[in-house]
Amino acid sequence: MANSYPAIMHRDGFEAFILTLPKATLVRQWRDDSVAKVGGKIFALLDQDPGEVWLKVSELAYLMLTELDGVRPAPYFARAGWVAISAASPLSGDEVEAYIREAHRLVAGKLSRKVRAELGLDLAGISR
Repeated sequence: MANSYPAIMHRDGFEAFILTLPKATLVRQWRDDSVAKVGGKIFALLDQDPGEVWLKVSELAYLMLTELDGVRPAPYFARAGWVAISAASPLSGDEVEAYIREAHRLVAGKLSRKVRAELGLDLAGISR
């Protein structure tokens, strides 16, 4: 269903999902994109409504995902290991949500101990 956007690719669905993640916050910036942060660091964003989900991924996931139709290196963020997932990708909404959870975990894991402690983020609790 190349032209059918999963709920996660709509602003309401994206923002509701983001707010289920530990200590995640949302801001609207740039062209009114929904930007998800943890500890002040971006881990995912929704580019337009409906639109692509851009997110941080591991090196291996980056290599695998960018081989799929409908997934490309995220503009401006590719050097940092980000991909842009469109509705044309073969990924289901649940799979995109799983990648967002992992993006949250990756970025939260890079926060300083002090910031993680201030946020009450225990890494074991966000590793799922």
